[in-house]
Amino acid sequence: MPSAGRSVVLQLRVRRFTCGNSGCTRRTFVEQIPGLTRRHGQRTEWLRATLAAVGFALAGRAGARLNSALGVCVSRSTVLRLVDALP
Repeated sequence: MPSAGRSVVLQLRVRRFTCGNSGCTRRTFVEQIPGLTRRHGQRTEWLRATLAAVGFALAGRAGARLNSALGVCVSRSTVLRLVDALP
């Protein structure tokens, strides 16, 4: 989420581990930070949950407009995809 009206970019340095087992299908593993990151994620968990909550309350276009007013530009498709991923 923006802070004081400015965009914020987090740059993380995580460790990459290799699997020594030749039978393992995954060769490398990357450290995840609980509550902050997820595999292949482009957003923090907090931002993803916030976008999904706005989308759940307002649906596609209205949710995208409110998120834009909050400083987070996402498409209506993204909002609906996040709502669809909710349990």
